[in-house]
Amino acid sequence: MTKFVKGNEAVVIGALYAGAEGYFGYPITPASEVAHKAAEYFPATGRVFVQGESEDAVAYMLYGAAAAGCRALTATSGPGFSLMQEALSYMAATDIPTVIVDVMRAGPGLGNVYPEQADYGQVVHGGGHGSYRCIVLAPGSVQEMCDLTMLAFEKAFEFRTPAIVLTDGQLGQMMEPLRLPKREAGPVDTSAWATQGNAKTRRNLLTSIYLDAPAQEAMNIRLQEKYARMERAFQRAELYRCDDAEAVLLAFGSSARTARSAVDALREAGVKAGLFRPITLSPFPIDALKPLAGKRLWTVEMSAGQFRDDTVLHLAKAGILADVGLIHRMGGMLIPVADIVRTVKEAL
Repeated sequence: MTKFVKGNEAVVIGALYAGAEGYFGYPITPASEVAHKAAEYFPATGRVFVQGESEDAVAYMLYGAAAAGCRALTATSGPGFSLMQEALSYMAATDIPTVIVDVMRAGPGLGNVYPEQADYGQVVHGGGHGSYRCIVLAPGSVQEMCDLTMLAFEKAFEFRTPAIVLTDGQLGQMMEPLRLPKREAGPVDTSAWATQGNAKTRRNLLTSIYLDAPAQEAMNIRLQEKYARMERAFQRAELYRCDDAEAVLLAFGSSARTARSAVDALREAGVKAGLFRPITLSPFPIDALKPLAGKRLWTVEMSAGQFRDDTVLHLAKAGILADVGLIHRMGGMLIPVADIVRTVKEAL
């Protein structure tokens, strides 16, 4: 079955099929339709919807529900995500699985409701306090707004960590056909760690405070070991026309759609171009990128170059010093295909 929906509605549909039991939200443009549709669909299917009084309150509602083993989510945009950082750090420290959708808008400050990708730094690198990271997935279509929300729940519970779907106002507001999932996810047994107020889970303890310094260090070491396992087991990227490419564009989200069109235009102009689209921004799909490091590389992004800087960093950590160009716009301005084509052709 196929529906014609906005990306923001596709998030809610994906959450329902993932078995989400509760939505806790505070509306903020351009993510408001996620809350609107959750308010419609969750109670109608016997699930919980709560609108909190602020993003801070919502984050701790999410914390409590997830600590009890419930599959719960929220959605917000940059200013709201900033307010959720303290609770997110606590959830990462206590191995609590949950899902947060960030529909990025232009910033900094209040900015405007147009799409941007400048939340990359705080989302991918953990904008709260302490040495933590989250799973970060970057959809590139309305279909993936649904599918990656489902995957976020799956991986959040597999690794017991918060997972973030990092999208933008363009994808959230645009409409495309959505193929509904074939089946809903089954129940998950969380009694081994959740705190559910019953005899079975009485001995479970979720805490992020350790008054003994060696114990605090041991907790941090355990987290870093988990992140290393995540990096080994869960990297995803899509490569388009990269086999014989001499120039490769790197882009995610809405920018990847523009970059893909630019690749086709460059091919028509005789330039062997390709597209590298990371689907997991954290863990970064470095294994798929390393074979392309000898080619001319540019990131295409709606930010000041946060994704480009991260690409350079991951390549350097892999022992590869690469010159990565930057094609970008900020403030909610989409990048024209012609600008990308012109930049690459002039450089080559």
